Amino acid sequence: MSLQQSTSQTFGPYFHIGLKPIAVRLPAGAKPVVITGRVLDGDGKPVSDAAIETWQADLAGAYPVQPADGSCPATSTLAGLGRAPTDAEGRFRIDTYLPGRVAAPGGAHSAILQAPHILVAIGMRGLLKHLVTRIYFPGEASNADDPVLKLVPADRRDTLIARAEGGELHWDVVLQGAGETVFFDC
Repeated sequence: MSLQQSTSQTFGPYFHIGLKPIAVRLPAGAKPVVITGRVLDGDGKPVSDAAIETWQADLAGAYPVQPADGSCPATSTLAGLGRAPTDAEGRFRIDTYLPGRVAAPGGAHSAILQAPHILVAIGMRGLLKHLVTRIYFPGEASNADDPVLKLVPADRRDTLIARAEGGELHWDVVLQGAGETVFFDC
């Protein structure tokens, strides 16, 4: 018997059926943050069937551990795990908190701290592989020293940094073209 890798599958025409929001659980003492935005295609049209999944560190800068049984209830028992679908206008809303700073990945860089950020995976119909990006917080002094953000060309970093708007944060995902959001190969 040969063990070959199977081909990728798109998210399919019925992607929305299994898409259920997961509310981020706020840890005690966390500063609540609301992030709103839209997912837009290359023509600036809304994407109505996307899922925005978020994963972030706790207040101390540690990522939570997934339950051994792999369960994922409607309200996560893990602080920092969330999912938000887009509506007909491509809008989403993430109710979350300001995470702690996380050590940079790997060896010599482990003593370097990353700026507070949220990891984002985006899935939608027609994608063969989800898109991976980050949300950084505006006005955060540590953004200037973040080792991952420093890898992004200066003229594109603003696609990763949310904007403050009326007591909330706003962050759009542009899939391609002018103002395209920076996506990471993972």
